[in-house]
Amino acid sequence: MPTIVAALGGSLLRPEIEGRQTWLSDLTDMVKEIVSNGTHLGLVIGGGSPARECINLAKPLIDDVISLDKIGIAATRLNATIIREVLLGAGISTCYEIPHTIEDAVTLMDKFSVVLMGGTKPGQTTDTVAVKLAVATNSSKCIIATNVTKVYEEDPKNNINARSYDTLTLDQLQEIVGPPEHSKAGISQVVDPIGVACAAVNKMTLNILDGRNMENIKNAIEEREFQGTVVSG
Repeated sequence: MPTIVAALGGSLLRPEIEGRQTWLSDLTDMVKEIVSNGTHLGLVIGGGSPARECINLAKPLIDDVISLDKIGIAATRLNATIIREVLLGAGISTCYEIPHTIEDAVTLMDKFSVVLMGGTKPGQTTDTVAVKLAVATNSSKCIIATNVTKVYEEDPKNNINARSYDTLTLDQLQEIVGPPEHSKAGISQVVDPIGVACAAVNKMTLNILDGRNMENIKNAIEEREFQGTVVSG
């Protein structure tokens, strides 16, 4: 049974973006088509704005990173719940449980076409969860769907002339995103440095792409050309 794992950034579910219901509808249609051929999907959902807003609310009163991480994890699981209910409502074989561990997710992926996850424990983002799930399920790659078109040498919001990359090695990506350390809760990066390190150790290929375009995600899943960055060992 082919298995694909994708991390869907919480930014794709931001409530202030117009047309967010369209994105959810397109996701549902895409998932239904992909699983119809026997493929199983592990979808790991990020926290996005809800996570950062809740962390910022608590931060003046809590200075412990682990506690703030727990707040962010709760937001990821809320986002995962939204997508789970939408997929279940569309009649897709979706696990009703949002697993807390990679081991539980692997077991559930044998039983359901789709398993949703959020964060699992403080100190790592949903990118890292997705990479670990891809490794545990022997997936050929891990898709990181975010709100940028490719990996850039620096944030294109700060430098419109920043160079983008079609391909990178995992070591090159690590140099761009920085060392595999976790010091703050709710940070938004194109991909988590700890997740990159995990991918490098396990030689897991990453497809980093713009998840606002559902066809882009579908193309990556189906091994077709997509707009984004292919990162390999």
